[in-house]
Amino acid sequence: MRITDTVKHLIIVNIIFFAASFFVPAIQQLFAMYYFDNPNFYAWQPLTHMFMHGGLMHIFFNMFALFSFGTTLESIWGSKKFISFYILCGLGAALLHTGVNYFSIHSAVSTLGENGYNASEVMDLLAQGRYDMRWGGVLGNDQLMNLLSAYNTPVVGASGAIYGLLVAFAFMFPNAELMMMFIPVPVKAKYFVPGILLLDLYGGVAGSFSLFGGGGGIAHFAHIGGALMGYLIMVYYKKTQFNRNRWDR
Repeated sequence: MRITDTVKHLIIVNIIFFAASFFVPAIQQLFAMYYFDNPNFYAWQPLTHMFMHGGLMHIFFNMFALFSFGTTLESIWGSKKFISFYILCGLGAALLHTGVNYFSIHSAVSTLGENGYNASEVMDLLAQGRYDMRWGGVLGNDQLMNLLSAYNTPVVGASGAIYGLLVAFAFMFPNAELMMMFIPVPVKAKYFVPGILLLDLYGGVAGSFSLFGGGGGIAHFAHIGGALMGYLIMVYYKKTQFNRNRWDR
């Protein structure tokens, strides 16, 4: 299928941001999304983070998926409905990502508070990019690493929005056969999409609720957040479509 206009423009913008971040490293710090209490956080980051990527393979797979699924959806919905859906799914990813990080950070800070550390001083140290090595004796190494990564590690990528597109595609074409890259086994979309979401859920939980600690550098809960937002929007679309088509005597 010929690439649609909005998908094409999104791919171009992503490539521009990706290339620019190599020449101007400050772009990555400005537009990647940090935890909201981190001094590097800015109000635009929940939007701009979905146009940033961490490497060549990261952007390649995301843009390939955007072309593969986005072109089909935009050709059916039109550009306005498609771009609204895409951005809302990206924001949903940012919301769940931040919510899980909030839980991870404040669970650790609460534990430190129960062991004699002042919570405000802990947060002040984190804001300065520092930490007390004695925290590890209270939290254990894994929870300490989760705390530091949740607070300090920014999230980048269009994956959350892409997962929303995957859910929409599965809603509209449940029996379409999809294949994982490098695994040539076709699986119907209605099984494929829930399957990869379960893998992400496992990856997120295995990382002790840290999106990076133990997660192999993958923001698993951001993926789930984008998919969940996509699901809720598709349910809404389905309901309102029924109402529009209903004939009341």
